[in-house]
Amino acid sequence: MQIETPPTERSSPKPDGERRGLVLVHTGDGKGKSTAAFGLALRAHGRGKPVHIYQFMKVPSARFGEHRVFAQLGLPIEGLGDGFSWKSRDLDHSAQLAREGWARAAARISAGEHFLVVLDEIMYPLRYGWIPLDEVLRTLRERPSHVHVVLTGRQAPQELRELADTVTEMRAEKHHFQAGVPAQRGIED
Repeated sequence: MQIETPPTERSSPKPDGERRGLVLVHTGDGKGKSTAAFGLALRAHGRGKPVHIYQFMKVPSARFGEHRVFAQLGLPIEGLGDGFSWKSRDLDHSAQLAREGWARAAARISAGEHFLVVLDEIMYPLRYGWIPLDEVLRTLRERPSHVHVVLTGRQAPQELRELADTVTEMRAEKHHFQAGVPAQRGIED
């Protein structure tokens, strides 16, 4: 590691634009997309801002670590699906759940009552054609100007990347699965 001298002056100009709601996309094959979105939700909630989290692939009765702590904090998190497609018993039903969930999420975004809305794992139902991309893009474009929206999941479509204000591509450099270490509660949930 190379030791550096700490900077004593700002290295980039201070933005002078107007504050407004942002569209943030966390995508890529690396770990941390949902975790980053949840971190933003916690930050906003900690500032007293209204936040709502939708999880498109989790069941409504899910009790993963994030559900437990968000319940303790009074931060709403809502499972909209019936699990990942390879676990589904009825993909038509899974698609219907995604459409119904999207209708709820779109209404919440459009209502403008929340500072931040998280659409966790929305890329799966988008890629499967269960939710029309055009509807999502239209809702994001037409949302009230103060509403921030975070969308997560692998393989974000190019149209969404172009619309977004910030796109972060998570890339795995090394992953414990490659060494045969399975998922662990408290790390992957």
